[in-house]
Amino acid sequence: MQAMIFAAGLGTRLYPITKDKPKALAPFMDTTLLAYNLNYLAQQGITDFIINTHHFAEKIENYLIENNNFGYNIRLSKEEILLDTAGGLAKARKYFINEESILLFNVDIITNIDIRKLIEYHNNNKAAATLAIRKRDTSRYFLFNKNSELKGWINKKTNEVKSCYNDINELEEYAFSGIHIINNELIKDLKEIKESITPFYINKACSSKIVGYRHDDDYWIDCGKTESLNQAEKHLNKQSI
Repeated sequence: MQAMIFAAGLGTRLYPITKDKPKALAPFMDTTLLAYNLNYLAQQGITDFIINTHHFAEKIENYLIENNNFGYNIRLSKEEILLDTAGGLAKARKYFINEESILLFNVDIITNIDIRKLIEYHNNNKAAATLAIRKRDTSRYFLFNKNSELKGWINKKTNEVKSCYNDINELEEYAFSGIHIINNELIKDLKEIKESITPFYINKACSSKIVGYRHDDDYWIDCGKTESLNQAEKHLNKQSI
C-alpha cells in the first residue's frame, strides 16, 4: 500500500519554528517530523510515499535529496495554491493509478497506532474509507452508528450538524485522528479545489461505506503546536528509558 503524507500546510500554530521552514521539517527526536513518520510507517511495511508540499516546498525537496529519500520511494506533489486535504489528494491522484487503496497520514501526528491492523480492519469491512478515531475532547466530531459506520458530523461550538441519519441522538461522537484509508474509486470523485476531506466524507457517508477504526489505547498526539511537540518528545524519551 502507498501512503500520502500531508505536509503542505503553513504550520502557523508552530510559529516561530515555521518562520524559516515547513512544519514537516520541525525538529523532533533528533530528526524531523517528516523523517520520523516516514521511518515509523516504513516499520509498518509502507515504503512508497507521496508527499504534498506548498509552504517552503523547496526545502522539503532538498531535504529529501540530501538524505537520498531515506531509502524509500518518494514522490512529491507540489501545490502552487494550498488545496487542503481533499484538493491535495485530488491533485496527487495521478500517482495512485495502480493502487486499490491509499493510507493518508498528517505529518504532524505522532502515534503508535498499528497500521497493519488498520489496513486489515479496512479490508475486512470492505469499506470505501476507514477513519482512525478515538474518544477525546475536541470541538468537532464525526458521528457513527452502532455498526461503526459514518453517518454525520457535528460542530459543538456552532451546533452545526450534518447527517443523513434520522436521529443523531442514536449516533456516537468520535474525534478524527488524521489517519485514514481511502479506496481509489472514492478518490476519483474528488475535485482539485481547496477543500477539506471532512465535507467530502460526510457527503459520501450516505451512499458509501465509511467506517471508523477505534484506537483509544494507542498513544496519539497532534504536534501542530510547540507545546504538544515537546510533550510528544518527552513521552517517547520516557518510553525508551
